[in-house]
Amino acid sequence: MHLHSPWRLTALAFATTSFLVACGGGDNEDAVQRGSLVEAPATVTTLTAAQIDTSTASSGLQGLSGKAICDVKVVALNYNTIGAKAEATNASAVMLVPSGSAACMASSALVAYAKGTDVQKPRTLANPADGETFLLAAMYAAQGYTVVATDYLGYAKSAYAYHPYLHADSEASAVIDSIRAARNAAATLNVALSGKVMLTGYSQGGHASMAAHRAAERDNAGEINIVAGAHLAGPYNLSGSLKIPNAIAGYQFFVPFIITSWQKVYGGIYTDVTAAFKLPYSTGIETLLPSPTLNYTTLITTGALPGKNGESPSAARDLLMQPAFLTDSQTNANSPLFLAGKKNDLLGWSPKSKTLLCGGAGDPTVPPAVHQTVMKADFDSRALTNVTSVDVDASVQAVYGTNGVAPTNPALPAFATYYGNYHGSYEPPFCHQQAKALFDTVK
Repeated sequence: MHLHSPWRLTALAFATTSFLVACGGGDNEDAVQRGSLVEAPATVTTLTAAQIDTSTASSGLQGLSGKAICDVKVVALNYNTIGAKAEATNASAVMLVPSGSAACMASSALVAYAKGTDVQKPRTLANPADGETFLLAAMYAAQGYTVVATDYLGYAKSAYAYHPYLHADSEASAVIDSIRAARNAAATLNVALSGKVMLTGYSQGGHASMAAHRAAERDNAGEINIVAGAHLAGPYNLSGSLKIPNAIAGYQFFVPFIITSWQKVYGGIYTDVTAAFKLPYSTGIETLLPSPTLNYTTLITTGALPGKNGESPSAARDLLMQPAFLTDSQTNANSPLFLAGKKNDLLGWSPKSKTLLCGGAGDPTVPPAVHQTVMKADFDSRALTNVTSVDVDASVQAVYGTNGVAPTNPALPAFATYYGNYHGSYEPPFCHQQAKALFDTVK
């Protein structure tokens, strides 16, 4: 997304930054001052309130975001953190700072954001032309919140050798250390933070933000005052998702990413890569994601992953996966993949602060019936009164129709387009609106 070609409610919102679809301990943890800055924070640019309003008005987003109250300074961060085994390493992030009027530069709450699944290794959120970054600027920073959003381990400026995808502990440490980094940067940028912290994330980021919420309340309550968490369309029930018979939209990206990541973290997920993946895809798949050069489209068109012949998710899965490995993960309670999923499930904890779950019932990539509904039932089993769950499907349907057939405009996107863009484009802004509404009650 570019400022002259803004985010659109009626188009592919984040074509180049698709959302389609964790705090660890160890001997090396004390060797790094977690959250300290590797280099001085660098101001990339300032988005004026007028620029933001022009973009949100032309795209249709302004009805959800409201008009910008503040300018937004885009600041690049590079900070020290730990890896999946508590090794000292670094990660980069963006800090979005409200500026302009005296009111905008007064003390503000900090929103720590975790991004959706990303297959592009060089991508950083410290880019004002990035669709996800602009959405955060419009929804939060332009409304007076300071935002910090990590790029995660293994992306952008991070020297970490790989990305521990959907690994709850290292997701949490990356997010928690981004909060520390933002506080350190605030001291040098003359930014006043109130001390209140909200956590949010979308898709993978919903898993990451909830993992950080759990870890921060458990381990860092005296340091980080979490006042709310809004976890959006996240895969909280990973072990359960491994057992569903139908392949999710985007299966050929997300499942290899999970399997090869957990193989690096835990070992023993498979004995040989060809035991999990079929040729020709097994060749190079362990280092494929995230890619230094390929995006969602070119991963398919180059043949690195199946799908260029228009296969359905289930057909792409069958081209990619060894059936015996797949059957074992679905039926064997002692499957190494299933057990790794159990380690990264987010069931069984009780948030102390206000908590929101948000998603859309029609989401084909992170189905709420598998994740959000199960997560809410788990919270309800402990009679928690501080957790709410919202379904934004009615809002999606009001704009896009049902399965792509709009009630007033049959020419709107057909089912395939609707199906392919529900999770990545249609759903996010409605859930961010819900998140901000929660944050406004505690800011």
